[in-house]
Amino acid sequence: MFMLDEIDRKVLSELLRDSKRSQRELAKAIGVSTATVINHITRLESAGVVKDYTIMVDWERLGYELTVIIEITVARGKLIEVQKAISKLPYVCAVYDITGEIDSMVVAKFKNRQELSEFPKALLSMPDIERTNTHVVLNTVKEDFRMLDNLK
Repeated sequence: MFMLDEIDRKVLSELLRDSKRSQRELAKAIGVSTATVINHITRLESAGVVKDYTIMVDWERLGYELTVIIEITVARGKLIEVQKAISKLPYVCAVYDITGEIDSMVVAKFKNRQELSEFPKALLSMPDIERTNTHVVLNTVKEDFRMLDNLK
């Protein structure tokens, strides 16, 4: 496990809020030199803590009005292969290997019922998928994996 120091936490917190800002702007917001920010960012990237820089998209504004959570039961011994295959499918946002009676959970987004209708059928046609159970999200209360308040 990588141990964060106080400057690492501040850098991460600022990057999570807006990764578009220059290192000079980050340094000013944190109250340290630009060189310090560069060193900490380099260290965080080298350690694999910072994997990528990206944006947050409001998928509903782009027409993806349906979010689903799909429970998947997989034939014994094929879980990893099936999860990797599912992770490459269009519409898939997340694939989780979980504990309990169900083997895996998938989060996916669709523009319409037709796309949604075809997806579980495509899953069930894959070898080694025994059963699916699809839950349609009615309201999204929060969808933000940045966990802004957890770096303290």
